[in-house]
Amino acid sequence: QVQLVESGGGLVQAGGSLRLSCAASGRTVSTYAMGWFRQAPGMEREFVAAISWSGGTTYYAGSVKGRFTISRDNAKNTVYLRMNSLKPEDTAVYFCAAGNTLAVVTTNPKDWGQGTQVTVSS
Repeated sequence: QVQLVESGGGLVQAGGSLRLSCAASGRTVSTYAMGWFRQAPGMEREFVAAISWSGGTTYYAGSVKGRFTISRDNAKNTVYLRMNSLKPEDTAVYFCAAGNTLAVVTTNPKDWGQGTQVTVSS
């Protein structure tokens, strides 16, 4: 099992930037694919981005492609989500997730963090 703790959320104006962090602990964290999801009020949780264990492969939802960048530092057991050109519709609770493979982490992650709130004002 992997324990995940997100940080870095907050309030930002439209057009601004934030960087979320996800600190992971547990067995063989560096071998897990990692991802970010978000859930807006009244909406279902949706996939945002994912990264392979090596960092060599990344996937993004169409709504964030070109604005968000996922990265990881396996030496620090940390995954990041850099969010640029933020829009009010990006407002949501952002969750970090882990899975054995990219296919798992993008569809049915096995481990979740508690989430961090991101609010983008217009």
